[in-house]
Amino acid sequence: MRVTRTKSAVWWALTIIVALIFLFVASSDAIYEATSPPGPLQILLRKSYSVAAFAIVGFLFSGALEASGKSRPGLFTALAIATYSLLIEIIQALVGSHEGLGWNAIDVGCGFVGGYLGAGLERLRLRS
Repeated sequence: MRVTRTKSAVWWALTIIVALIFLFVASSDAIYEATSPPGPLQILLRKSYSVAAFAIVGFLFSGALEASGKSRPGLFTALAIATYSLLIEIIQALVGSHEGLGWNAIDVGCGFVGGYLGAGLERLRLRS
């Protein structure tokens, strides 16, 4: 694949913008309340949102690496997105989240899974 600076810059810009938007959303109590319906499926729904959001960031991150000529295995992207998820957990703790370490670990795991899925989707896009 031919590397162009413009294409690389667009991928990186999209990755950063989307990651910052999701970081804001994840640290907003108002958004949390608006997207957390009462009931027994609340946790499953929220973790599903989480995996989907991390898959989007993972897809963009993997695409940015590829567009920069620095393609990496899916595991690299998964670990990078899990680290991003850990950053979100730290910020949430600083702004007053009351989740325990167990839920924090599950959320970081969702970041890993989403990142891996996103990298896989990027690989599929490249093959088509």
